[in-house]
Amino acid sequence: MVTYKYVAMSDNGQKVSGVIEAFNEMDAVDRLKQNHSIIIKMTPVKGEGEGFLNMEIGGNKLNNKAFIVMCSQFAIILNAGIPIARTVHLIAEKTSDKPLKKMLLKVGEDVEAGRSVAASFAERGEKLLPPTFVETIAAGEQSGNLDKAFQTVHEHFDKQAKMAAKVRSAMAYPLFVLFIAVAVVAVLMIKVVPTFTAIFDSMGGELPGVTKALIAISNFFIKYWMILVAIIAAVIIFYKVYGNTEEGRMNFAKWILKVPILGNIQELNAASEFANTMTTMLASGLPMTRAISITAKTMSNYFMSTETGKLAVKLEEGRGLGQSMREANFMPDILVDMVAVGEETGEMEKTLNTIAKYYDAELDMAIANALAKLEPALLVGLAGIAGFIVIAIYMAMFGMYAIM
Repeated sequence: MVTYKYVAMSDNGQKVSGVIEAFNEMDAVDRLKQNHSIIIKMTPVKGEGEGFLNMEIGGNKLNNKAFIVMCSQFAIILNAGIPIARTVHLIAEKTSDKPLKKMLLKVGEDVEAGRSVAASFAERGEKLLPPTFVETIAAGEQSGNLDKAFQTVHEHFDKQAKMAAKVRSAMAYPLFVLFIAVAVVAVLMIKVVPTFTAIFDSMGGELPGVTKALIAISNFFIKYWMILVAIIAAVIIFYKVYGNTEEGRMNFAKWILKVPILGNIQELNAASEFANTMTTMLASGLPMTRAISITAKTMSNYFMSTETGKLAVKLEEGRGLGQSMREANFMPDILVDMVAVGEETGEMEKTLNTIAKYYDAELDMAIANALAKLEPALLVGLAGIAGFIVIAIYMAMFGMYAIM
């Protein structure tokens, strides 16, 4: 509930002021109109915890683990026959995540006041909750299967979280190797090589070409490291600024689809996201057009997301989903063919669930293969750089020994 300060004219023409609690501004106006003929002014009142000094550290970023546990708790408690208002309060009391707890407490108040749980989640969690969650809960509430709706979103997001955890785990070792490689090369170039250079200069003699190249590289990094940092910073800023524009987001999304290996992973990921989210949406009872619109919002590649959103317009024109996807030609052929088969047989949900499992496995395999190629590439690159430095130093040392 939101508290509003208001100034209004009563039915007898007197100016009155006060506060009123409502779900939103429209609800507040409707309530005030019952007793006041004219509303002069109305402003929301900030609660105690909304000032600058009371801001919560960490912001309102969704904690995936806490969110998935929350979905599971809702499914279990509602299945046990506990009323929804009591369920919300029970889960809010047990939740340690601050943004979720704050949201659930407000949702609990709304539900006790007679508001729809889906509408309350949509408003209270507007910047926190994914659209898939809100739409699934709304469909479950309308069909009277709220516990099943929460179970569906729990399975959906739990599956996504496990996939993301698997990727993070696989990436840990290559990133560690890359970090160590950069640190070692930096120390060698900035500290070790200049020391040997001073020794070589003091002894005189002609240095081998490979040693001269190493010294030139070392001097370059020492003299121009600030310029290199500035260039890297400029590239990052350009990516952030241009990437936030419509043109930039679209161009970057198209470009990454053309990159070898990464492009294939992006395409498989888009197919997996499409099939999994559509399965969840259709299982919740949403119409095809609405399911497509929500699915488009959940896809990570902006180009794929935009093209998926355009399918909703074609469906509204009376075209089939399979035909529309084939004409758009942005998804893998296997996915398009399976969607067409599901449409023809009337088993769209089961077909999408089957193809979702297929693309999950393909995506998992593609990521594993990419990482399997990345690890030896990093090791070979590190060995090559270290070998170049060692050879350059030892050749110079052998030359100095010959002079002595």
